[in-house]
Amino acid sequence: MKIVVIGGHFTPALAVIDELKDHQILYIGRKYALEGDKALSLEYQTITSKNIPFVSITTGRLQRKFTIYTIPSLLKLPIGFFQSLFILKKEKPDVILGFGGYVSLPIILMAAILRIPIVIHEQTLGSGISNKIASFFAKKICISWESSKRFFPQDKTVLTGNPIRKEIIESLSNSETKSVKPLIYITGGSLGSHRLNLFVEGSINKLLEQFDVIHQTGDAEEFKDFERLEQLKKNKDLKNYIVKKFLTSEEVADVLKASSLVISRSGMNTISELYFLGKPCFLIPLPQGSEQKQNAIFMKNLGIAEVGFQDKLNPTIFFETIKFMIKNLDKYKTTKKISFENAAERIAEVVLHESRKA
Repeated sequence: MKIVVIGGHFTPALAVIDELKDHQILYIGRKYALEGDKALSLEYQTITSKNIPFVSITTGRLQRKFTIYTIPSLLKLPIGFFQSLFILKKEKPDVILGFGGYVSLPIILMAAILRIPIVIHEQTLGSGISNKIASFFAKKICISWESSKRFFPQDKTVLTGNPIRKEIIESLSNSETKSVKPLIYITGGSLGSHRLNLFVEGSINKLLEQFDVIHQTGDAEEFKDFERLEQLKKNKDLKNYIVKKFLTSEEVADVLKASSLVISRSGMNTISELYFLGKPCFLIPLPQGSEQKQNAIFMKNLGIAEVGFQDKLNPTIFFETIKFMIKNLDKYKTTKKISFENAAERIAEVVLHESRKA
């Protein structure tokens, strides 16, 4: 069976691909991390390392606000539709599995015209704009949270949970490696976060006096954060500071297991894994849009997180918040209400069921 998987939210896509490993997969996603930036995306590097065919298409983003980029972005949409039609006619997949994001729309719309079954997965607490549109054409809509149900047709919606990487699930049964000092893991996600990197750079000496730090910077060529921070580590001989562009899934699982506190953005991939592990976290949502803010407040209300907004933060406040949380770690606990262990398996079952019905 041939299955087209469309990236968007990459971590759940990867988890489901592992469940579908006995089938032929074609992955469609973003080759480059950012528009105009030649740094290869984490999804491209990971998927190609697994010897899964990867196709990148040119298409426009759906933007909630009109900006100078809106018109150029819209002009890319016809290119995406033509490329999608060509790919689907050439590959003849049995089923499409989409994980939201602007890349998915032209593929899904062309698949609907060609009468190829479509399954989508909504990762967020609500619904992304791409999945709202895609839901009209999908046979089934897999959702991660009960709160998403009201956004989709009830007869097509299945509560599966949000897939967690198998390495994260397996890490619960592994022995924990203790560092001499409390271990802080700081991550901006697969793209990295320039602002987060600057907060770390401005407070690194104070941080390292009390903590061991593992810092994932991303690889945006515009800012050269990794190169600058790596040089800082060498110049000052900062032995308890580990700085990396990316971590593999296995490395992330090990670091999350060992860390006392995680500092990160609040994308749903990250939130789901921290929720699953019950890991105390200091969340700094992206300023644009409300999704990350909603995620961060959700975690704070569960009692597992503190929330900081980047326009009100500086290196000093950043450090003091971390120090306060480490001193009060017992305060940050939550009772998990949703089990995600079998989410990837549930989604895979839905995909295979819909393909057999076609």
